[in-house]
Amino acid sequence: MDRKSHSARTLDPGALKSFAHPLRLRLYELLEERGPATATQLAGLVGENTGATSYHLRELARHRMIEIVPGMGRGKEKYWRVTLGGFSYGDAPPDPEAARALEFLLDDLVRQRGAELSRWREEERDAPREWVRASGLGRRALRLTPEETAAMRDAVFAVLEDYRALSDARLPASAADPAFGHVVVHFDVFPVRADRDPEPSDPDL
Repeated sequence: MDRKSHSARTLDPGALKSFAHPLRLRLYELLEERGPATATQLAGLVGENTGATSYHLRELARHRMIEIVPGMGRGKEKYWRVTLGGFSYGDAPPDPEAARALEFLLDDLVRQRGAELSRWREEERDAPREWVRASGLGRRALRLTPEETAAMRDAVFAVLEDYRALSDARLPASAADPAFGHVVVHFDVFPVRADRDPEPSDPDL
């Protein structure tokens, strides 16, 4: 999910308001991390009953966030997966309720980013060496104009969209193939105020 991407589908105000729900966010996260799952399997992971997870999965599907996996499951059993192609939040909508939902979703995006980075730092020491070598954490402080910043953002998102398409084309077969890992890419670009007051120092340090 992105704040702003020119290729991914932009959520409309109704989808923003529906998605801004802690349990729906968690169900989406689990499907993204673990691959296709049933309402019963997800219920066990989040500590809810199957009726509750089924309802929230249907709400996610109503806004095309997730979809039923064709050919999986027996009888009435449904396996759900994240809808291919991704999505973006876009700009703040004029609807106040949708705008509040967007703020909630952006705050959760920051939370998720921190949790994923912290988890990787803990797991890195025991991870296979080829994945450690392939990973990377970086930060750059640049002097750019707004136009240059937007151009850089769009160029990075274009690269990410190329790899998203490559990943989507391999599903669902790659989900069970140990040669493929679930890789998360974080990208943030924003101005930092130079005139802000510095953080007060601790006199005991």
